[in-house]
Amino acid sequence: MLNFLVRRILQMIPTLLGVVLLVFLLFHYFGGDPSEILAGMNASQEQIDSIRQQLGLDLPLWQQVGQFMLKVATFEWGNSWATNESVAKIFQTRLPATLTVMTPILVIEVLLGTLAGLAVAYVRGTLTDKVVMVICTLAMSISFLVYIIFGQYLFAFLLGWFPVQGWSNSMWTNLSVFTPLPVLLAVIVSLGPHTRLYRSFFLDEINQDYVRTARSKGLSEEAVLFRHVLPNALIPILTNVATHLPSIFIGSFLIEVFFSIPGLGREVYTAVNRSDYPVIQAATIYLAALTMVINLLTDVLYQWVDPRVKLK
Repeated sequence: MLNFLVRRILQMIPTLLGVVLLVFLLFHYFGGDPSEILAGMNASQEQIDSIRQQLGLDLPLWQQVGQFMLKVATFEWGNSWATNESVAKIFQTRLPATLTVMTPILVIEVLLGTLAGLAVAYVRGTLTDKVVMVICTLAMSISFLVYIIFGQYLFAFLLGWFPVQGWSNSMWTNLSVFTPLPVLLAVIVSLGPHTRLYRSFFLDEINQDYVRTARSKGLSEEAVLFRHVLPNALIPILTNVATHLPSIFIGSFLIEVFFSIPGLGREVYTAVNRSDYPVIQAATIYLAALTMVINLLTDVLYQWVDPRVKLK
């Protein structure tokens, strides 16, 4: 295990360096001149040149790359161009709000999706199975934005069960008052595709020879599903969760913007609108690093779920 972890971490380093270099080149050649963005439309050439010098844009390209690599290595991105707040502080203060919303979404949608997929696989081929699949397909055809608008109108405006917007310094207040509605809507959106996908995972296992052997020994269908099918289907489920996890943070943009949650999603969305390069660059690289770490942890979990998996 230790040798595997060391090899994977060593493999991640050049991959991350490639991502950093790609981000730098994209912003350098296609992002526009930062000095002109900061100076404004009515700035003189002297002001633009002064800002270029302050940002180090007058240096040779290889020196600019070196400075950018140093920022990544030291986590020191400087200050936001829009608010002059430290980028490191922005991530430090906004991350808790994002995790407060995204963690319940991830846990609940995986648990409900797994149970729903298992239940539908249990009644496979019946009218109930076909009706559920049709409902899931219809639910997947509706935009997340529609769910947000309709959910806010129904649960907040008409029924008054939840506030539409707001946030506090108390985690308990956030979890009990401000988080339930966005979590509910996000889980409803994800339930359809997860049920369909996990059902297919379970059906693939149900058709295996070991399942027929278990049935021939007199085990009930419930015992077969929970003791044999479910553990073996966890590998593709883990794979799906690993690939889906980074998109949860991307999906937080809509949730945080429409519910006024002061998290990273809304901060990055605002940074894009303001061309706030330091915040955008940091978010892009952190998301790439997070994806690689998630993939590594998923490979480790494979062996924990199924000891037959060999890490090489």
